[in-house]
Amino acid sequence: MLRGPEGKHASTVRRLTPGERVDLTDGAGLIAECVVAAARPAELDLTVCARRAEPPPQPRIAVLQAIPKGDRGELAVELITEAGADIIVPWAAERSVAVWRGDRAARSVARWTSAAQQAAKQSRRSWFPEVTRQADLAAAARRISAAALAIVLDPDAAEPLAAVAVPAEGEVVLVVGPEGGISPAENDAFLAAGAVTSRLGPTVMRASSAGAVAVGVLLSRTARWA
Repeated sequence: MLRGPEGKHASTVRRLTPGERVDLTDGAGLIAECVVAAARPAELDLTVCARRAEPPPQPRIAVLQAIPKGDRGELAVELITEAGADIIVPWAAERSVAVWRGDRAARSVARWTSAAQQAAKQSRRSWFPEVTRQADLAAAARRISAAALAIVLDPDAAEPLAAVAVPAEGEVVLVVGPEGGISPAENDAFLAAGAVTSRLGPTVMRASSAGAVAVGVLLSRTARWA
């Protein structure tokens, strides 16, 4: 029986009726393939036809997303999730306009997590992305050092992102800077940690959309999008 917010959405908003197909997931790879047996206001009875478990995706895509101003953060998370990112790291960049301190940081991470979960459901993902706590420059550099590949998006880079060789396994880190760009000190720290720079194309994209486009470019060159 599907109840609560999900049951209400399925029965009242989507208006699912007996005989229609429904897939349920725990967000960690388990999928139950179901058919609606009965529908009532705010709940459904489902018959489970099959269960399957999907392995964690490889390579994993982690996006170090500089915190944008206003509601562009949630927009960035939605787009990144729909594109296929597995880990989203809010990054307190030097030139970020928005600053998360104290209770605001916890509330903001909660909003990003909610946005990621809703986008994962919308895009029918069996694995929901992880939204980590806010990272400073040192934490961001450590993540880059541990990655199989780390790329700093830079509109002035010599190599296009489409030419970068993507590993079949491990974590690929994409660094998306803020509206004001990545500072020289941050760029030096990332390169020292092992990152390379790449450009998306001839135009400069917003901080809220660059990550999603970059994730799509990388995943199009992996078996995940085969």
